[in-house]
Order: sequence, then structure tokens, then C-alpha cells
Amino acid sequence: MLALGPDLLWADMNRLLAFLFHQGVLDEQFLQLQQLQDETSPNFVSEVVNIYFHESEKLLRNLRALLMEKEFSDYKKMGIHLNQFMGSSSSIGAKRVRNVCVAFRAATEQNNRPGCLRALEMLEHEYCYLKNKLHELFQIEQQRALAAGVRYPGQN
Repeated sequence: MLALGPDLLWADMNRLLAFLFHQGVLDEQFLQLQQLQDETSPNFVSEVVNIYFHESEKLLRNLRALLMEKEFSDYKKMGIHLNQFMGSSSSIGAKRVRNVCVAFRAATEQNNRPGCLRALEMLEHEYCYLKNKLHELFQIEQQRALAAGVRYPGQN
């Protein structure tokens, strides 16, 4: 396996972040989150984002379950789940996910079940894309830290 130096890995991280910002996947809130990470908490961003992923998957399951009910009519409950999803997405800088939540909420406010189903598909797609790209970013970040000699807690 070819070992990459920390400088090349840092450049890879910056390229991926620039791409995610250019595509509108992330916004400046993600940078603010990164600024809270330091030597005393080198995994801060990945820990916060992993909590977001865990909670988001619960919200997605709840949204899908509500929409799959034969006699679905609880648009208010769906709106509550979407407000939670929007808030947590905003807090980590997940701009495209948040934007889809806004469109989804508009469909719920109009009691538009077909629109809600389309929005749920879009939300699941954007969420999966975000999750894959952030996992890629965190893998590069961990490789860079290891190449630079930084040890993460729990590693031998």
C-alpha cells in the first residue's frame, strides 16, 4: 500500500471540502463546527456528525413509516420530524439536506402525499450522498493524522 504524506492528504481533504461547498452540499456552519475541534478533542467533528447520522436515520425511518400508513393523515407529526431534521442538518452545515427538508415541509403543509413521497426520496438520496462524502472526508482526515503522527484516543 502506498503511504501518502500528511501534506498530500491535507490537500485531498481541502479539495473534497471545496467540492462539497461548490456543490452546495455543505455551508459555512460546517467550517464553524471544524473550528471547535482541537488537539484535546481530535474527533469532535466526526463524533458530532455521527450523532447526526444516528438521529437522522431514526427520523428518516419515522418519516417513511408515516407515509406508508394506509390511512396516512398526520401531516403535523411529519412536520415535527422535518423540523428536527432541518435543525440538526443546519447545525452541522448540511445545506442540501436542509433545503430538501424545507421543500418536504412545504408539501406537508399542503397535505400533498405524492409530493411528500417525492420529497422523501430526494431526502434519502441527499442524506446518503452527504453521509458517503463525510465518511470519505473523515477517512482522509484520520489517514492524515496518522501520517503526521497524531494518535487518536483508543488507538495503540
